[in-house]
Amino acid sequence: MPTRQTFAVVAAARLFSLLAIGAPALWFQQSDVLFALLALALLWLYQVVTITRRDLELTLSPTIEAIAVGVICAVAMSASPAILAALVVPPLFATASEGLRPMVRTVAIQLVSVVSLGLMWHGRGDGTEWPEWGISIFTWSMAGFGLSLVASVTFTSTRSTSDPLSPYRDAQYLIKQLIDLSGDLSSGLDVAALGGEMLGVVGDVVPSRLLALYVPRGDALASVATSTELDPADADACEKLATDAWARGEPVAAGQGFGFGAGDTAIIAGLRPGSESVKWELPFDDLKAALAPSTVKFDTALLFSHFRDVATADERQRLAREMHDGVAQDIASLGYLVDALAARPADETQEKQFAMLRDRVTKVVSEVRRSVMNLRTSIGENESLGAAIGAVARHLSEASGIPIRVRLDEQPNRLRPEVEAELFRIAQEAMNNAVKHARATAIDVRCQVYAPDARITIADDGVGLQSGRADSHGLKIMRERAKLIGAQLTVRDNASRGLTVSVVLRAPGGHDPEPERTKSLEAR
Repeated sequence: MPTRQTFAVVAAARLFSLLAIGAPALWFQQSDVLFALLALALLWLYQVVTITRRDLELTLSPTIEAIAVGVICAVAMSASPAILAALVVPPLFATASEGLRPMVRTVAIQLVSVVSLGLMWHGRGDGTEWPEWGISIFTWSMAGFGLSLVASVTFTSTRSTSDPLSPYRDAQYLIKQLIDLSGDLSSGLDVAALGGEMLGVVGDVVPSRLLALYVPRGDALASVATSTELDPADADACEKLATDAWARGEPVAAGQGFGFGAGDTAIIAGLRPGSESVKWELPFDDLKAALAPSTVKFDTALLFSHFRDVATADERQRLAREMHDGVAQDIASLGYLVDALAARPADETQEKQFAMLRDRVTKVVSEVRRSVMNLRTSIGENESLGAAIGAVARHLSEASGIPIRVRLDEQPNRLRPEVEAELFRIAQEAMNNAVKHARATAIDVRCQVYAPDARITIADDGVGLQSGRADSHGLKIMRERAKLIGAQLTVRDNASRGLTVSVVLRAPGGHDPEPERTKSLEAR
């Protein structure tokens, strides 16, 4: 939608046109031109007033204004060709209000009207003045056309920055394009699968006993995929090679190890078989050529994952704000009203009913606050997955009174942001379910991360797996989240009592993390 700034530019152009026409007319006292000038002034004054007061409801369209200006110029151009300077304004107005295509139409209509009516009005003359008039008509029309082309850049940028819906329209257009193109994505947009494809390409060019793929995550690297299971020593060696290549911005080779950047974001490190005494050179040019198709796919998948994460985070924050400022406040107000009524009960029965109602309101408020906390909680760039799970466990334990023990076993390597986010939400939902529905007296959480593999287990001593409620979608959502990142979700009753929820993520060639060394965090 055009802004007031764009119409201010058009209003200024109208004012300068009136001054350019009126100054010589007043100097030479050309009464015919003064009448035409008055007609133009009234026409443009009407346009300005209706734009500012009626918000375009009664404003004449650029086409109507072009015809009116063409008629006025055709009638008065015999008295002074200076009146033709008014031909600059309608194209500028069309560009400001509708865009370039309507501007071209406006110029054409304006030319037709001024020439055809001019021939009819002045056709009786000897025609000696027509060459001069024709040159003036063409000159001013082209001046309006050129000025409108230049102004269109300013109008477009102003319109896009001032319109709050412009980013949504742009996003809508781009998302539609992505949907149309999705059918042509032969390999899909799975980051782990495309990362494994890249490692396969590298393995075909450089004989390697193991390969690892990383992407930047803040000030560190996050593991995406490995070609085989890595022992701690090999994992440390690959991470060091990848970090060196990332920091230097160029391929590195040390002993039988190597590391290099692939595409815009991927860092690949590997270890060759054989003795370190054997000299070799990294065929970087061959690798770059072989990886070119795969890196385009991988970078696209990473961008899509980042877009999805940003959009999801924004929506969660918006819902949290609406719940906190809307539903939570309304329920709290209802609680105050119940307290006021409960202060003067009519009888003992009513007093019990008020107490029951107040208890129910308190539970609803607690539930809303828990939901707001869940929506607002996320994993930061410098916070590990285990630390984020521990923070949620601490809040839930303080709110519910149920002790929650969190045991962490994490390596420094981070998982990809979208993978950490889904694992975090699964753990969060499982802990919430244990607190709300399990009637548990203790909850045990174990988080093991050996990027790109991970295992999270949430066990309680409650009533175990119950029949599903019609309004419960927690388990279904957890399964969908696990499927989204290629993880396996298991829900089973314990041998004695209670329930265990575990989610296991295994990268191609990876392994299921086992509880080798753990660090305990008591949530209460």
